[in-house]
Amino acid sequence: MYVHHPNIKLPDDPDTVVWKYLDLSKFLDLLLSQQLFMSRSDKFEDQYEGTFSEPTYEEIKKLSENNPEFLAHYKSQREKVVVSSWHSNEYESFAMWQIFTQNSEGLAIQSTIGRLQKALAVEQNFEQYIGEVNYIDYKKEYIPFNDMFFPFLFKRKSFQYEREVRIISDISSKNMKINDGLKIDVDINQLIEKIYIHPKSENWYKKLVIELVSKLGFGFEIEKSDLESDILI
Repeated sequence: MYVHHPNIKLPDDPDTVVWKYLDLSKFLDLLLSQQLFMSRSDKFEDQYEGTFSEPTYEEIKKLSENNPEFLAHYKSQREKVVVSSWHSNEYESFAMWQIFTQNSEGLAIQSTIGRLQKALAVEQNFEQYIGEVNYIDYKKEYIPFNDMFFPFLFKRKSFQYEREVRIISDISSKNMKINDGLKIDVDINQLIEKIYIHPKSENWYKKLVIELVSKLGFGFEIEKSDLESDILI
């Protein structure tokens, strides 16, 4: 279930458009299970994920001198926080197609902040928060650590192009161990407003996606991305 968090910043407008770029197998898994996969935060490629900037780390080190458990707690927390990443943008992104899909195959889910919030209402076991990622200079800027979620809502400035919005959950109270991540129940019809198919995909691929979605009983709109539409001279 989605829970509002006073310290986590979100766009004011619930109609703010967000995207998730993924391959067909992950998309099918989402539809068949009606569950959204959330990755363990220390499994992302970015090794800084869930860590602190240098000024913050120095302060935590001082606090840990007489209390070594303090630092150990923050390190172990990365295994207990799970994240689903979305890209905030009014339009689809050429860069995101290149980064997150391969071989001219793949698709993009278009949704909104408000839809994400409603889609999470069916999950009863875990609480989810949604927040915008802040992009900072890890050598100079300070990440507050008075809230457990803050390390997971800051990234280095070089990732700014991601314009990331995160669904985030803390499972530390559940006394469970997870390997790569966790699946949470979602209302697929709320989660997905529209599907865009890879701009360089073949027609058979578009037909395949339309047929699969129809056979699984979903009725959302499916379009081919227009990033590769015919050039008019």
